[in-house]
Amino acid sequence: MHHPLDRLPNSSRSIPSAAANWAPLRRFIAGEARLGRLMAQRGWTAAPYEFFRFGVKQAWACLFAAVAIGLMIATWQFYPKGAPLARYDFLLLGMVAVQVAMLAGKLETWEEAKVILIYHIVGTAMEIFKTSVGSWIYPEPNFFRIAGVPLFSGFMYSCIGSYIARCWRLFDFEFTGHPRRLGLIALSVAIYINFFSHHYIWDLRWLLFAWAGWLFLRARVHFRVWHRHRTMPLLLGLVLVSLFIWFTENIGTFTKTWLYPSQKLGWSLVSIDKLGSWFLLLIISYTLVSLVNAPRVRELRERQTDTRRASGPLAKVTSPASSTF
Repeated sequence: MHHPLDRLPNSSRSIPSAAANWAPLRRFIAGEARLGRLMAQRGWTAAPYEFFRFGVKQAWACLFAAVAIGLMIATWQFYPKGAPLARYDFLLLGMVAVQVAMLAGKLETWEEAKVILIYHIVGTAMEIFKTSVGSWIYPEPNFFRIAGVPLFSGFMYSCIGSYIARCWRLFDFEFTGHPRRLGLIALSVAIYINFFSHHYIWDLRWLLFAWAGWLFLRARVHFRVWHRHRTMPLLLGLVLVSLFIWFTENIGTFTKTWLYPSQKLGWSLVSIDKLGSWFLLLIISYTLVSLVNAPRVRELRERQTDTRRASGPLAKVTSPASSTF
């Protein structure tokens, strides 16, 4: 869907508003466009406003994950002990309800739902194996489980896929030097196999880190927060997201939703070594999203347009494109 305001200055190329991907947000596009033009008139308002937009977009991308974390904290604090419905089963039903509500309310696209479902299956399969070898445990009893793994646990992985898919749309991702998807698939398959095989043969994660570094070394992601694309190394972006996942995992163990062997006698921070594991898992999730959303190559002409706009005074930034959410 294209909004009539979504057009680059001095260009006939229209830009789809990210807000238009979710029906409930479309009504705010025109109002945000007016606010954007007002905030762009002075530098001291433009910079904070762009930072604010970045935070709002990140929060929207984290919607599914935020609900999941909120449910974990709320049930840890307030869920009654001895309730007929186990806490883990309540979490499962709650997350399914949220998933259905987001699709029904068009707060999530079917493309995003596909990624969530695939990663849910991939994550659950790994959970079944990892709990069987004692890597971590789910200490509470419940009914909806497979081989000791509560079915809600797959949604923890789904949150990651949901976040990447939503960011891809919200920030209008474009890429330079992006790895070929065949290479990403090969790396992801190797990563997934290693999560199982390292219990029996050599752990090849350092080789996998090197492989990932080689694939992503020249890759840059160009993301649009406001009126122009900014850029950063894609590898750095993946590391930062992995760090955030490690932080949320500490919330999961603090709320006793799952526990590592070292936490049975009392809570402690999850080992920083797990950051590497989440980085590798994130690559699998990123690959799945890239199969649904084909990476768009950043054209030289578009980069030059952004450069010209960036060199002009902010007071002249009246383009409606700068107001797309």
